[in-house]
Amino acid sequence: MRKLLKGAAIQALIGFTALIGTGSAALAANDCPHGALHYGVIPSDASAGFVPLYHKIGHLISAKLGCPVDVEIGTSYTATIEAMRAGKIDAAEFGPLSYVLAHQIADAQAVATYAKADGTPDTYTASIVTWPGSGITTLKGVAGHTFAYSDPASTSGHLFPAYALKSAGIDPDHGVKAIYAGSHTASYEALLNHKVQAGEMNSPEIASAQVAGIYNPKDFVTLWTSQPIPQDPIVVRGNLPPAFKAKLSEVLAHLDLSSIPPDEAKIIGLHGKGYIPAKDADYDGIRSLVSVLHLNLSKMGS
Repeated sequence: MRKLLKGAAIQALIGFTALIGTGSAALAANDCPHGALHYGVIPSDASAGFVPLYHKIGHLISAKLGCPVDVEIGTSYTATIEAMRAGKIDAAEFGPLSYVLAHQIADAQAVATYAKADGTPDTYTASIVTWPGSGITTLKGVAGHTFAYSDPASTSGHLFPAYALKSAGIDPDHGVKAIYAGSHTASYEALLNHKVQAGEMNSPEIASAQVAGIYNPKDFVTLWTSQPIPQDPIVVRGNLPPAFKAKLSEVLAHLDLSSIPPDEAKIIGLHGKGYIPAKDADYDGIRSLVSVLHLNLSKMGS
């Protein structure tokens, strides 16, 4: 059984860990920004397989691009956004909400997303859950109780659960005793161990827990499930040198991830063979929810 990372182990995982992938010599080092591609990842999962998985993805990008790739796991969603705004990362995988913020303040440009097995854009779901014996049996019953979000800039870990609570007449900020666990895994662990009475849980985290053999549906009571959410966008920084940005965008938009073992692929919710092209307008639905909830994205990224 996989042990979920705790305390210092989680901090070590998400503390902008640099993992250097060695690529082919198709591009000389000086043809790459800073001599390498700096690839950022939000800390959405704290499982033991998360960092090695993105190391593998970094190697696949490197082999196609011909650049060394440094994979950098952010300390938070907004830390990864700020790193792109500061020019410290050149490409990244964001969640849909963190992408909308990164597009606004860091010139992030969506070029790819995950594909289903049939080659169409993949989706995932958010949910609000509690556990048997918590005393909560309906979504309205969450009011006044401890509630685990994952990160303020998380789509399934904040935006969609907050919308669900608001739709049920609960102030998502003050109508619950909110905590931000830092990752979906940390939120899952808080629920599993009854550290909170309710909280968010997304479908990739459930799949990851199933792979680890630690998910039993009898441990949870699902109070609400979202409609399908667009999968994570893969983005490039808009002010990269044009020729390099064009090549990088092409590589990312058609990257084949079929060599990733199936159990590892479940950590990121991968159901197909890899990435397919995506565009900014694919995330306009996320912007609509931001408007409904009156979220201040500029403040979120400050």
